[in-house]
Order: sequence, then structure tokens, then C-alpha cells
Amino acid sequence: MSVPQNVIEAKETHKEALLDKANVVGVGVGYKVVGGEPTGELSVAVLVREKVPTAQLDPAARVPPQVDGVKTDVVQVGEIRALQTRTERWRPAPPGVSIGHYQITAGTFGAVVRDRSSGARLILSNNHVIANSNNATAGDPILQPGPIDGGSPSNDVIARLERFCPIQFTSSSPGECNIAGGVAGLANFVARLLGSQHRLESVQVHPQATNRVDAAVARPLQDAAIVDEILEIGPIQGTRPATLLMPVRKSGRSTGLTTGQITVIDATINVSYDNRTAQFEGQLVSGPMSAPGDSGSLLVAGDSLQAVGLLFAGSDQTTVYNPIQDVLDCLDVII
Repeated sequence: MSVPQNVIEAKETHKEALLDKANVVGVGVGYKVVGGEPTGELSVAVLVREKVPTAQLDPAARVPPQVDGVKTDVVQVGEIRALQTRTERWRPAPPGVSIGHYQITAGTFGAVVRDRSSGARLILSNNHVIANSNNATAGDPILQPGPIDGGSPSNDVIARLERFCPIQFTSSSPGECNIAGGVAGLANFVARLLGSQHRLESVQVHPQATNRVDAAVARPLQDAAIVDEILEIGPIQGTRPATLLMPVRKSGRSTGLTTGQITVIDATINVSYDNRTAQFEGQLVSGPMSAPGDSGSLLVAGDSLQAVGLLFAGSDQTTVYNPIQDVLDCLDVII
């Protein structure tokens, strides 16, 4: 159908003034929507990042109900960006894209969380994605994109490792015993003096060690380097415990936006980490929703913006998640 001239003129006359308002990202023509249904009445469509109650807006930021006798319609569209692949460099970077410790391949930037004490915004992902499966130190560079996607320490450091929840492996793992570590350090010092290339490492064996989470956080170099909205999902609004058959979704580096449902809760699962194994308790399980590189993705309820879990493992037939509250408690953060 042709658009009446008075609607076109109203849009063109007021376009710049509307675009100057805070929160407005676009202006066009569309059918006015009331109660979720188009009315058939043409309006000046005002596209905004987020709908905010009129009473909470500064008068200068409010969209008038009509312009030159033509009704307006406020449409929430989020932040509009040029489309990129998830393995590219993003600035600001949204959750759902490639990220990784400088010594690994790549995983997924899961969500923006906040330190419970300071309120600082932090990047949430897995221990094995941004803390190199315990083999990292606070302050290590975190790259976006991850190394396998072209990220380099010279150009792509987005954050520094803040802290992680250590993974206890059921097989040999780097030890924390001060005495053993001291002996190994002395032996390695002597070896260096003698010109030997061999080194000793103290290890601990945890025959029945169990875990609840594979999680870590990193502090962005600049707060403006990250945004809260998860790609293709949006901003997270609280948390929710998982229940059987709950519809869920995730946004990850490798497979993008996928959906499924919770099939098992409170699971005890043995997870392989290359040549080591770790046992996890209290885990969530869904059908196949992931591929390598999706680790670190936030699991979100299918019917809301509430966080449910943190994706960290899977196979061709299934995907496994840490319950979100366990993750937040271990890292001392909120979402």
C-alpha cells in the first residue's frame, strides 16, 4: 500500500528531533501496535534501545504521542550494530562471542556479572576457557577473540584474569603442597645450574575429589569494552533454578543461538579434560545444544531473561551445565 503524504511529511519533519532524544536509534513508518497487535493505523515508528515508563524519563527524552496529527509508536529494538561473526574482534564485546586465556584455543564470553563487594563489572566464562584449567595466574591476559580465532596478546587483550574456582581432578594435577613445591623448586634450581632441560612439578592426587563449577571471571581493561546484552538473547534479568523439562537457550561462539530443554537435574558426571578427569556434582543436563568453543555460554530460561546455568561440557548427544547459583556463589558475584 502507498503511505499517505501527511505520514511521510510528519516523519521527515520530526526525524532529526526524535533521533536526538536519548535512547532513540531510528525513525520510520509502521502500523501502530496496541496490546501486541497491529491496529492497521499508520504511525511514525520510533525505534528505541529499551522501552522505559514515561514517568521515569526526563521530559526531553519523552517521545510525543503524536507529531503533526500523526500518532507515534515506540518500538523496542535493542542496540543496533553492524552484523559480525562471533569469532571476530568485537568492541564493545557482547556475551556470546569468542574469548580465551592467551594460552588456550577459544571459548565463549558467557555474561557480564558484578563483584559482590565492589560492584565492578566482570566477564564470566569457564575456568578452562579463561583460567587455562587452573594453569593461570590473576592478571593473565584474556583475548577477544580467542587465540584460535586470531586473537593476539599484542592487539586483542580485552581483560585480565580476576579469579577462578579451582577444578579438583581425580587424576594427578598441579599440587598446592608447600613442602612438595619447595622441593621441586630447589631441584629445578639445581637443574638450571647444571644446564638440564628437565623440570619437576609437584602434584596432588584427588582420588575422590568432586566439583560444583568450572567457572572464572576476568576484569575488562575498560568498562566500555563490554556490553551486558547477550547476542540474540538480550540483557539478563536475575536467575532461576532449573526444573525438569524447562525450555532453555544459549548463545555461544560456535553454534550461536540454540534451544532445548532440561532433561536431567542433580547429576553427578565425570568430565574429561584432555588426559585428566574431574567429577562434578549437582549438574544440569540438556539435549545437544553445543559444540567445542561454546564452553562458557550462559544458559537462559526459554520463556524469560533469567539465567539458569553455565555451559561447560558436552558431547554429540548432550550438553552439561553448572547451576548458576553455584557459579555466582563460588566467584562471589551477582548477575
